[in-house]
Amino acid sequence: MRSELLMIFLFVPLCPTALHALRYFYTASSGVPNFPEFVVVGLVDDVQIVHYDSNTQRLVPKQDWMKEVIADDPHYWEMSSQNAQASQQNFKASIGNLKKRFNQTGGVHTYQRMYSCEWHDDTGEVNGFDRHGYDGEDFIVFDLKTLTWIAPKPQAVITKHNWDRDTVRNERWKNYLTQECIDWLKKYLDYGRSTLLRTELPSVSLLQKTPSSPVTCHASGFYPNNTMLFWRRDGEEVHEDVDHGEILHNHDGTFQKSVDLDVSSVKAEDWGRYSCVFLLSGVKGDIVTKLDPKVIKTNWEKPNDLTIPIVAVVAVIAVLIIITAGIGFAPYKKKQREELKSISPCHFLIFTF
Repeated sequence: MRSELLMIFLFVPLCPTALHALRYFYTASSGVPNFPEFVVVGLVDDVQIVHYDSNTQRLVPKQDWMKEVIADDPHYWEMSSQNAQASQQNFKASIGNLKKRFNQTGGVHTYQRMYSCEWHDDTGEVNGFDRHGYDGEDFIVFDLKTLTWIAPKPQAVITKHNWDRDTVRNERWKNYLTQECIDWLKKYLDYGRSTLLRTELPSVSLLQKTPSSPVTCHASGFYPNNTMLFWRRDGEEVHEDVDHGEILHNHDGTFQKSVDLDVSSVKAEDWGRYSCVFLLSGVKGDIVTKLDPKVIKTNWEKPNDLTIPIVAVVAVIAVLIIITAGIGFAPYKKKQREELKSISPCHFLIFTF
């Protein structure tokens, strides 16, 4: 999946302190033309590290440094590809089961799963989750605190009861999310330090479509995505007449974000009281851009000035809510339970229905 993604000021780069995450997304689909029926994507801090799809039938690294992480196991990629192929068959069967559960026949359907572990490198706090979804809505979710499953849908209640009874599996899954997965996350951060722990500052622009449109403060090219972008008046953050956009991916691995300010009620003489402020985690200082009509890029013609085309903000959100869902959960075989004991960076957990 691809997404599209000057001001001079003094700053002091620090080692970024942030919440880091290792996430895996599984997506199975039926009835979707020209799209693989099964896809696996692994990410560290929103940077893709592995990819698998049913067309290639191979799990492949997406970062050069990933090859170094697994360098001591020459068979890793082959074995992981075989595990992904097994998951592909399991997910395909699960869609059929879920269609029966929801009394569906044909049409387009998706069966999704996302599991993730999170670690804050400042506080040391760890967390994890496992979410299963069907047709874009939560189907069943793992509660890490109680080691039980939450069923938002009536069709998932029987699955919840069956999965709750497998206490051994739930304990081992907790151990994976809070320990083994965290170990791999830290390892990835170490090997991919030059990519994952870098800091990049953005260019910040003020944009406006028409004289009556809101003024958009657009920051693009920053990394990591732990940032704040807001409007300020007389040194105080403005909350009214402000619309915050989402953080989006750029094609080069950096991010972009925008925040709109409705200036329809702002008097011309008061524009100088406003400014857009950008803050980036791990960087001391901020980027401040004054609300000045002279620096606003527009697609309407100003007096005695040429028309300046507005910059198009094109981007796709990386990622999905996520993967698997079930229908009655049969007890795991001993072999499947043993899988949870082994530490694997891409943990292919096979669900049996």
